[in-house]
Amino acid sequence: MNWSPDQFCVFLHGIGGSAKIWAAQEASFARAGIRPIALDLPGYGSRPPLAAMDFQGLAEDVEKTIDARQLGRPILVGHSLGGMIVQTLLRRRPHGYRAAVLVCTSPAFGNPSGDFQKKFIADRLAPLDAGKAMPDLAEAFVDGMMGPNPDRAGRALAIACMGPVSATTYRASVHCLIGFDERGSLGSIKVPVLCLAGEHDRNAPPAMMERMAAKIPGARYVCLAGVGHLPNVEAPELFDQAVLEFLRNVPSTAASEAMR
Repeated sequence: MNWSPDQFCVFLHGIGGSAKIWAAQEASFARAGIRPIALDLPGYGSRPPLAAMDFQGLAEDVEKTIDARQLGRPILVGHSLGGMIVQTLLRRRPHGYRAAVLVCTSPAFGNPSGDFQKKFIADRLAPLDAGKAMPDLAEAFVDGMMGPNPDRAGRALAIACMGPVSATTYRASVHCLIGFDERGSLGSIKVPVLCLAGEHDRNAPPAMMERMAAKIPGARYVCLAGVGHLPNVEAPELFDQAVLEFLRNVPSTAASEAMR
């Protein structure tokens, strides 16, 4: 492969996830010669709960980690909410990354007062409003996002990540989606991009992601068969194969620097 010895890949999870959701990718990417860095977003994993968040603050948090660890121009892989953060990062630092993988995500949440948006938020917060706790909801939440035949270990991992999430952080994450819109920035993205969809994903439908890819210069679009909104745990080998195949065709660090 064409990796430089200092090549890093930063993984950003979605709502209800944590750095642990990327366990399979951390192993497979390391074997491929890429140094994986899976982050806990603010409020998740080992980090304290967060009552409010916005995309500029989330992007700044990731940038601070990249700068503090001196990761250079890493590859970015973002799932769902994490994919929205990746889009924000690409706008803020157009030449700051080697490549990006947008997984089951969207370029916009749309009109906050729209019927779809209202229903989306209500459906996700109604169980909490009814007094249920995240550990009680994790299994149903995860199963509602997955395709028909997910990997059993991957399903268990997703539930194990979702259960401990603070209800405060979960609420903040859902409300954070309101007003997100990077559609106007898609045409200005400067790095190679893979838009990766799941055949059965109802949150980020394949047709929407294909339209998104068409607006990003040179972007590649791939739809993974048989999976839903959590492809990296539903079918980790299929997911890893698609991402690593894309990255094999990304110019080396030296070559991409020369093209800037």
